[in-house]
Amino acid sequence: MVHGTLPAALRAAASTYGDRPAVVDGDRILSFTELLDQVRETAAGYAALGLEPGGRVCVWAPNSIDWMVAGLAATYAGGTLVPVNSRYTGHEAHDLAERTSAQVFVVANGFLGRDQVAELREIGDLPALKALVTMPGSTPADGATDLAALAALGAGVDVDTRADQVSGDDVADILFTSGTTGRAKGAMSAHRQTIAVSAAWAEIGGVTADDRYLVVNPFFHSFGYKIGIVVGLLTGATLYPVATFDLDSTMATIQREQITVLPGAPTIFTSLLDAPHRGDYDLSSLRLSITGAAVVPVVLIERMRAAAPEGLGIDHVYTAFGMTEAVVATMCREGDDDALVATTCGRAIPGVEVRIAAVGGNDPLPAGAEGELLVRGDVVMLGYLDDPAATAEAIDADGWLHTGDIGKVDEAGNLKITDRLKDMYISGGFNVYPAEVEQALARLDGVADVAVIGVPDERMGEIGKAVVVRKAGSDLTSEDVVAYARERLANYKTPRLVEFVEVLPRNPSGKVLKNDLRLDQKEAH
Repeated sequence: MVHGTLPAALRAAASTYGDRPAVVDGDRILSFTELLDQVRETAAGYAALGLEPGGRVCVWAPNSIDWMVAGLAATYAGGTLVPVNSRYTGHEAHDLAERTSAQVFVVANGFLGRDQVAELREIGDLPALKALVTMPGSTPADGATDLAALAALGAGVDVDTRADQVSGDDVADILFTSGTTGRAKGAMSAHRQTIAVSAAWAEIGGVTADDRYLVVNPFFHSFGYKIGIVVGLLTGATLYPVATFDLDSTMATIQREQITVLPGAPTIFTSLLDAPHRGDYDLSSLRLSITGAAVVPVVLIERMRAAAPEGLGIDHVYTAFGMTEAVVATMCREGDDDALVATTCGRAIPGVEVRIAAVGGNDPLPAGAEGELLVRGDVVMLGYLDDPAATAEAIDADGWLHTGDIGKVDEAGNLKITDRLKDMYISGGFNVYPAEVEQALARLDGVADVAVIGVPDERMGEIGKAVVVRKAGSDLTSEDVVAYARERLANYKTPRLVEFVEVLPRNPSGKVLKNDLRLDQKEAH
């Protein structure tokens, strides 16, 4: 059953699933009933600290039970959740709190050996802030309230009435974009939107209360929060949050807990497949994986579906397309063949329309034509926080979200993303879409990861540069990369330059930060 607000979904989960485990975090286990109890107490504490209906609550921490409680309590108290990237600097976190006029700021102080509270305070005051709250286990900070103390603070506060008054049209959350092309923008979603997109994903994925869901995707990202926490509430699946990704620890958890659901960015599965000790673990319990949010190499899907020991042997591997402004727009479905899953992002989910149009317009192009992907429907954000100009630029008068992604849709409605509009470069008068080049190079033995960018060239205008991460033990050379590409791609698509790096810069959803690569290129010259 789909509920209109997050407080309603949480209550329904407690009523339906009761003593079943909602979340397992190491030795800590909360049932759905206990999760509701802790969220209610924490929400009452927020209210006692001064959180007003509609007020914003920032949560700056890694995945954990405490994150779930702190985040769900924000909306239970009638507020708006603002997840903050756990790797952000104090400057970045302060900027989000200032721009959202946060009234409560929750932080895991001491995460990764840092003093986040000191970093925040060093930047300056936050005029709207009424309380700084630290999570249990945090490094002590003067003037901060411990999350565990909120139950006592909120004793006697009627927070349930606040939860009752939350509307499906109220802003549930503000998720900030990755900021890959400039200052991050805050995408606002209503409760009904957050619930609807999570429900659609769960239904298409066939997630049930029998599933054990390892949440590697960070809760501060829509994939971890909405497709993780909220999916758990709607389905009764047990969540296993991962604070920091470690290969052996992840494989051990899959084996020990018999994990069945593991969505994630492509890099997660590349790491698992190439793990030196993968053969030491039984990963056969995995039944469902959904990846996307980055250009997915066809060879990766093939390996994920292949039986062990060559692959991971996952029964259901789907691809999907989403972004902060729309969370999930398309997904593959049960029964789709390997080729379709490997080469497309599937079809529009219920309540969503997708269209390919010429850049800058919204008239539909015919099936098979390449253009900009537009999305319209329930999943599209309300708009950007305090930025009507950017909102109008992103969402046109007819309600179409202009994604900035280049793709095409076949006769059956299956979407294929060919690249980002901003990533295309022109070499010798020819358009080059790096994704095509990356797909080819991903099959070269010795390549663990690869990104292609265009760099200035006096004669050609721009030429391709491949930034390559070698597999462990590989002695791959630049000449090998160029020769392999030349055999498989037109001359103008073949990279002329190759650089080897230890790791590619990526955002939480797995997208390569190509702007960082371009900046590195400029600095090198």
